[in-house]
Amino acid sequence: MSPALLLLGVVSYFALLLVLARCVARGSGAEGFYVGGRESPWPVVAFGMIGTSLSGVTFISVPGAVGAGGFGYLQVTLGYVVGYVVIAFVLLPAYHRLSVASVYELLGARLVPAAQRLGSAYFVLSRTLGATARLYLVVQVLHTLILAPLGVPFALGAAVVLAMILLYTVEGGVKALVWTDTLQTAGMLTGLVVCTALLWQPGALAQLDAAGLSRVWVTDPLSRDFSAKALLAGMFITIAMTGLDQEMMQKSLSVARLRDAQKNLLLLGGLLVAVIGAFLLLGGLLTLFARDHGLAVGGDALFPTVVMQHLPAWVQAVFVLALVSALLPSADGALTALTASTCLDLLRIPREDQRTRRRVHLGFAVLFLVLVLGFKALDSASMIYLILKLAGYTYGPLLGMFAFAMFTPRVMPGRALVAVCLIAPMLCAVLDFGQPWGGYQIGLELLLLNGLLTWAGLWMVGKGGG
Repeated sequence: MSPALLLLGVVSYFALLLVLARCVARGSGAEGFYVGGRESPWPVVAFGMIGTSLSGVTFISVPGAVGAGGFGYLQVTLGYVVGYVVIAFVLLPAYHRLSVASVYELLGARLVPAAQRLGSAYFVLSRTLGATARLYLVVQVLHTLILAPLGVPFALGAAVVLAMILLYTVEGGVKALVWTDTLQTAGMLTGLVVCTALLWQPGALAQLDAAGLSRVWVTDPLSRDFSAKALLAGMFITIAMTGLDQEMMQKSLSVARLRDAQKNLLLLGGLLVAVIGAFLLLGGLLTLFARDHGLAVGGDALFPTVVMQHLPAWVQAVFVLALVSALLPSADGALTALTASTCLDLLRIPREDQRTRRRVHLGFAVLFLVLVLGFKALDSASMIYLILKLAGYTYGPLLGMFAFAMFTPRVMPGRALVAVCLIAPMLCAVLDFGQPWGGYQIGLELLLLNGLLTWAGLWMVGKGGG
């Protein structure tokens, strides 16, 4: 299909999102922007959060990683389910009791105001890096497939994408996202189903097994991907990157009843296992296709190369729209959450101050553009593991702070808290890159190690209690 027709389809899709957002969020005000008016239907929230949880990185990187790691990523995914149970029955009740609009208000209430600001600052750093890495990956694919053939520079394409996202989030916020993310998740899953069905062939499962692509479990304790480490890492990745993350929790906080919000998270956990399993199956089929046709391609380039060079034109259109659908939930949700956390936690402005909120929203959009252009210089075969690695450093202090706030009665001086939360990631970097482990390699459990060091440091410098 011609790049011009594909571009027309993408622009039409953005227009549809804008109309939907304006319709559902008209007159929503501050409560609509921050917490969706606390009236979002929980089944809709659960379905829409699939797209937010997976993003364009899953759409591209998970299938591309099968050639090197088989179905090993499923180990991490199974750990996610345990993490969602913890969030539903430990964190959500605490958030609902305090009726928070930002999850970091809990840190301010249980510890000191500095803890709320520091938690928000780590979130802003974490989500800004993660969201822009995801955004870069998908904009790069769109540039290669559509914009470059039309002579559109990468920077201009990225700017236009961000401007479109800004248009439908600047007023509606969470109120709009609940419904636009539902449409986007449906678009992403449509692409998954269509491409899988087209590549499926009789005996495919046996071929995957014979090629060693269906391997799930890693039994070597020294490996970065050892099963026990992956399961544990998956659990704590979910607790930190969902339960302690304003972007991921803002939609659950928009559900009025605690019980319904818990149903939302439990359903989401089950759906993610099924969807990621389907992406891994697709990755196996893509790898077999590439080998059968002598294609020397892998990693993040595998999926787009096979679709755009070897499948029918109508499938290419489905793929591009599904890719855009996978991109948007992580980018639009991140912009909204970063705006909310900055306004409520860092600047501490009244919720009704729409002028400042719009300026912050625009400022983050500009920052996203700058970082996306910076990521263009970074060459990584699989962005998903890079993002999870970064999360180990930035979400670890959040994990330690929340654990200390919720389960420790000790009092924490503000300056000591800041010092501990800066030192713990530095120690992790020394242990990670120095590798003083006799052959043992730190993998995704870096997040847990960082959280433990943070908690231990806070315990040592805390006062009183038991």
